[in-house]
Amino acid sequence: MASTKDNLKEAFAGESQANQKYRAFGEAALKDGLPNIARLFRTTAEAERIHAAGHLAALEGIKSTVENLQAAIDGETYEFTTMYPPMLQQAESEDHKAKRMFKYAVQAEAIHAKLYRLALDAAKRGEDLAVTKIFLCPFCGHIEFNDAPEKCPICGAKKEKFVTVA
Repeated sequence: MASTKDNLKEAFAGESQANQKYRAFGEAALKDGLPNIARLFRTTAEAERIHAAGHLAALEGIKSTVENLQAAIDGETYEFTTMYPPMLQQAESEDHKAKRMFKYAVQAEAIHAKLYRLALDAAKRGEDLAVTKIFLCPFCGHIEFNDAPEKCPICGAKKEKFVTVA
């Protein structure tokens, strides 16, 4: 029989996936010219995020910023060293369209780990990151501090496509 901790992990994963799925469904509904259905999907996605946050809190998964940064480094490192490489290899061998995003993820997750390392070093000194803005490539997930590159080093997106996240 599963423990409550096992149930919380499963619930957190399920609610997190539902959040992302409903956000994507909302974007599709908006493109289909159905703004109220899109709003329903976005609102439900937020409800699922609330559930996931509650489950993570019950798991005591939120610690100090230094501990959270180390957990983020560990997670990103696992993804680019262990999780994504065999997924990419399989997708390439099958010539599956997933190979594109798997390749982007391998590269972007390595950069995320590096940026989290910089943040961890700053936090250990009792400081915040010395950045003015953080830019995100909306196609591959590449992140840059202070200014977007002329061209994304992962997917080639132009500078003007980069976004900032509040």
